[in-house]
Amino acid sequence: MLSDVMEDYLKAIYVLQSEEGPPVSTSAIAAYLDKTAPSVTDMLGKLADRGLVDREPYQGVELTAEGEAVALEVVRHHRLLEAFLAEQLDYDWSEVHEEADALEHHISEEFERRVADALGDPEVDPHGDPIPGADLEPIEEGSGPRLSDHVEGDRLVVTRVSDRDEEELEYLAAAGVTPGTEIEVVDVAPFGMVTVRTPTGEQSLPADVARSIRVEDADRTDGE
Repeated sequence: MLSDVMEDYLKAIYVLQSEEGPPVSTSAIAAYLDKTAPSVTDMLGKLADRGLVDREPYQGVELTAEGEAVALEVVRHHRLLEAFLAEQLDYDWSEVHEEADALEHHISEEFERRVADALGDPEVDPHGDPIPGADLEPIEEGSGPRLSDHVEGDRLVVTRVSDRDEEELEYLAAAGVTPGTEIEVVDVAPFGMVTVRTPTGEQSLPADVARSIRVEDADRTDGE
């Protein structure tokens, strides 16, 4: 049986691997989990011994098929719980990540099934992240381009935002920048501030916030 900490590592590797591709560096894992590099190295050795990750010297790690299956189950629990907390218990989308982190390791498969049924088997969580199916088959995360990659005049639809920073989510909610919202890039300042037009008006977003927002072309969405 895996510990909660081991599952946290596998989930972190899965997320980082989905965003940047494998292999995932020790430093990236350390930053994501707020751990020291030596402690990460030690844990990666334990995961490799269990056949959950493949290690490439001086390169990083990649999930094995078994490790990916474990990660997908934890990710499914986490994202279902976020959806349940938001839709059924009226949590704000900025509050659900921490609660789901605390619960994801401790729910039964029956509880998971009932949550999925109660929600109508949702495909995404409140932040736009795709929810793996009950079969735990690998999914296409499809993160897409970042808002920070676009230029003035681009019409876009927000698809996903990072769920890891509560203050950032509160800021985006107040700015009206949430999944499904159509926005237009009004200005990109030389120092990185991105100004967008939303249904509620113009909003200026810091570069790091714009980088955390995934988008797709609004014209492509209109044509679907």
